[in-house]
Amino acid sequence: MSEIIYGIHAVQSLLERDPQRFIEVFILKGREDRRLQPLIQEIEQNGISVQVANRQWLDNKAEGAVHQGIIARVEEGRQYQENDLPGLIEGLEKPFLLVLDGVTDPHNLGACLRSADAAGVHAVIVPRDRSAQLNATAKKVASGAAETVPLIRVTNLARTLRYLQEQNVWIVGTAGEADHTLYQTKFTGPVALVMGAEGEGMRRLTREHCDELISIPMVGSVSSLNVSVATGICLFEIVRQRGE
Repeated sequence: MSEIIYGIHAVQSLLERDPQRFIEVFILKGREDRRLQPLIQEIEQNGISVQVANRQWLDNKAEGAVHQGIIARVEEGRQYQENDLPGLIEGLEKPFLLVLDGVTDPHNLGACLRSADAAGVHAVIVPRDRSAQLNATAKKVASGAAETVPLIRVTNLARTLRYLQEQNVWIVGTAGEADHTLYQTKFTGPVALVMGAEGEGMRRLTREHCDELISIPMVGSVSSLNVSVATGICLFEIVRQRGE
């Protein structure tokens, strides 16, 4: 099976990590971009076929998204499942995990993956249902983070949270009605941060499996933040406390 990726950062990241996955690359005819040219040269040095295409063809392949003049057809990457989680956290002194419950927008998924990579998150966990796919849009927004942070799809999120608690991972959920903020919480040990969907928040069963609920203090006129923005704020407070 193959998949499409596009965008300079997404293609560059995969080329650096796993060039064997590339099948062919298509570039925009007549585009001379100083960021694109070194990438094309590197692709060709790896023996990967590079073909020229017109803008309409590229736009169609990217379904109208911003492809930056480059699209690649690659072999599908590894799909992480629930049974991969023990191996990923085994041996980690302080696992640092991000759980996204009901994030269905691929743009938000990509942005959360990008923040997770920057914060040093060991894995991102999502439910198999009611979750955005890791498609070309998500990978473009992730700017390469989709190739560095394992995305684990689980069939039963509540069961996964119970497993993490058995491994002494503290489950912290975010909720606007929480009685204290993330700045009043200690994040120095093993932690899994749970972010809910915009508007709806976490599902009831997910909320019940959290050890603690926190909120982000809001002092302006808006009542909520985009989930990817809220994720970044929470992740980097954890980073600050962990001294990483």
